[in-house]
Amino acid sequence: MTEPVANPAFASVPALLARNASQFANRPAYREKEFGIWQSWTWAETAEEIEALALGLINLGVQPGDFIAIIGRNRPSLYWSMVAAQSVGAVPVPLYQDAVSEEMAYVLENCGASYVIAGDQEQVDKVIEVQDRLKNLQHVIYVDPRGLRKYDHRTLHEFAHVQDQGRAARDELSGELAARTGALSYDSICVMLYTSGTTGKPKGVVLSNRNVIETSKNSGDFDALTQSEEILSYLPLAWVGDFIFSVGQAYWCGFCVNCPESADTMMTDLREIGPSYFFAPPRVFEGQLTNVMIRMEDAGALKRRMFHHFLEHAKKVGGDILDGNPVGLLDRVKYSLGNLLVYGPLKDTLGYGRIRVGYTAGEAIGPEIFAFYRSLGINLKQLYGQTEATVFITQQPDGQVRADTVGVPSPAVELKIEDTGEIFYRSPGVFVEYFNNPDSTAGTKDAEGWVATGDAGFIEESSGHLRIIDRAKDVGKLANGAMFAPKYVENKLKFYPDILEAVLFGNERETCVAFINIDLVAVGNWAERNNIAYASYQELAGHPAVLETIAGHVAAVNASVAQDEMLSGCQIHRFVVLHKELDADDGEMTRTRKVRRRIVEEKFADIIDALYGGLAEVSTTTEVTYEDGRKGAISATLACVDAEVVSVQKMAAE
Repeated sequence: MTEPVANPAFASVPALLARNASQFANRPAYREKEFGIWQSWTWAETAEEIEALALGLINLGVQPGDFIAIIGRNRPSLYWSMVAAQSVGAVPVPLYQDAVSEEMAYVLENCGASYVIAGDQEQVDKVIEVQDRLKNLQHVIYVDPRGLRKYDHRTLHEFAHVQDQGRAARDELSGELAARTGALSYDSICVMLYTSGTTGKPKGVVLSNRNVIETSKNSGDFDALTQSEEILSYLPLAWVGDFIFSVGQAYWCGFCVNCPESADTMMTDLREIGPSYFFAPPRVFEGQLTNVMIRMEDAGALKRRMFHHFLEHAKKVGGDILDGNPVGLLDRVKYSLGNLLVYGPLKDTLGYGRIRVGYTAGEAIGPEIFAFYRSLGINLKQLYGQTEATVFITQQPDGQVRADTVGVPSPAVELKIEDTGEIFYRSPGVFVEYFNNPDSTAGTKDAEGWVATGDAGFIEESSGHLRIIDRAKDVGKLANGAMFAPKYVENKLKFYPDILEAVLFGNERETCVAFINIDLVAVGNWAERNNIAYASYQELAGHPAVLETIAGHVAAVNASVAQDEMLSGCQIHRFVVLHKELDADDGEMTRTRKVRRRIVEEKFADIIDALYGGLAEVSTTTEVTYEDGRKGAISATLACVDAEVVSVQKMAAE
């Protein structure tokens, strides 16, 4: 097997492409499913496609330093666009495809994008809607021509036509392309990625080739990644994780990037590919566990009993077997039988049967969810990272995987904890700057290269593992001085399939209260099985039986939280099941589905006041945004439910 060769000459992603086209010429680089059929491109074919596009961009007038926005779903042509932009000395700026026009306009204006490469008509329409505000915009290129035939094509171009024009001008422009690609260095800009804007307007994070290549090399070595890996690229192009996994590591290691046909077919495509290297945020693993539990409720009695019987055994010994710890012979035999009857078929159904290395990050994953997947024999690990770190700050080594830590520093990463408890890091992956924002850059990265994460945590002396408590700005104190760390409780609540999202409040208060979003799929399935009719999410969320079930989950979480001496004060005393899902379109979450806690607190202040005021119910009206961008309002009367709280003094006495 030919391994990637390290060489200082590989100082850019286009340079890695040239190496791969030579070393791995006939190995698959990309696959895409379209119309139900997988299409494949080798590294040699990929290099040809990217060269044609790069020549076409020069022919269209792209200059070094221009910003090229890239918008759409995961597909090879858009990944090629990023590398083609780099090849001509431009800067690729991927955007979230589900962003509304206003959000898109902010990023396009902020970076001064001269060109846009869009996946389809929907994305082109968003750009056209705001193009009057985009003073630098010159041309828009689209990949999928459907629906665009009658548009004004004076500044609108089909992707394939741009490539054809590049091929036609190859003799004329190849020297210019070679000169531009050859001028790239470790310090050249590789990509600009915008933060999710949890606390304000998104900021453009400038990452250099050094950031991307060094981080990709170090993280790849950590898990012994090779060109034989298979990944499924389905997360947003604009997210730093997708860029590193699908571009940085893919080009460093030379492995294959598989693009699903659509979000609707993702799970089917995942099963067909069977990735060996896989990443998903906790919400994906939570959603899949919810679906598994729903299916088990619908299964026959014998199958259901067998599932739960072997699952209990897996919880007892599965993690130890995966980590190579001593396990008795009879337990191993029983686990092997469970693997034959339950674990193996379940992993194949999920598409996880071939995973060698799996990661989750972005939010803390519930320990019960984490343990469930590892008990099945899936090598799921946690990493801790940020856009500003080019993802990797810590990783979990094989054999040292725990639910309560995020691992040890990634190779070449240094960590320190300030007196305030805030985590700082320094590494080759530390970002260059926030674009056109020197004040924010200086406030985040000091002169010695140390970056403030905004998270609070500590490093265990015995293991060297980092433990995250919460966002530093979210960690507070209750009125009695006890620690308030909302994420700890929220993640425990989200273990239950019925609960999609939870938001805890209590900083500087006597007690904690919570908002809860039900999972419509899970609770809707339960309602169907129990012949409970409902006409809307709002009606189902307020059903007495649903409130009773959620109250049971809250009581169980309180009992668990009460056992933690440091965080026992974070038990939930009262809660509301919200009448609507928290939504990015309504500003309540980021595009990466992180709760904007301050906005939620302000928007639903009347409900919080009712919870703390001891009211039995509260009437509220909430503004919402529909899929077509129109604004509306929904009104509801919500029950304020008292939760069962465990007396910490009583537990101590027992």
